[in-house]
Amino acid sequence: MEIIDSAQVSIKAGIEGDFRGTSGRRQVSVMAIEDWTTALGELKAPDLPWTTRRANLLVENFKLPQAIGARFSIGPVILEVTEETEPCSRMEKAYAGLRAALSPDWRGGVCCRVIQGGALTPGDSVAAI
Repeated sequence: MEIIDSAQVSIKAGIEGDFRGTSGRRQVSVMAIEDWTTALGELKAPDLPWTTRRANLLVENFKLPQAIGARFSIGPVILEVTEETEPCSRMEKAYAGLRAALSPDWRGGVCCRVIQGGALTPGDSVAAI
């Protein structure tokens, strides 16, 4: 995982440079910082970086939709939820109990397909559509 200052998102490739972006149902994964913080708080875990979760995008001050087919925007990009992101076994390897702490209430985030592409930068607004 690497943190980048901006990202180009397209219908064809998801996030530029991410080989998983060509998959129709899981082009982009999004997690909310509030869900990450809640999971770490329950574990009384050290301040693990959000990249431990391996999500493509991190949003804040926005409750991710918990419904397949729901759409939301991040800046000019429009995403459609295709499924809940199920925490994988790598979460347990990162910190004991993390997989279980990310499981309730879609805390692990959402997988999405790209409806409209565009350029993303930190601070872009996030909104339900």
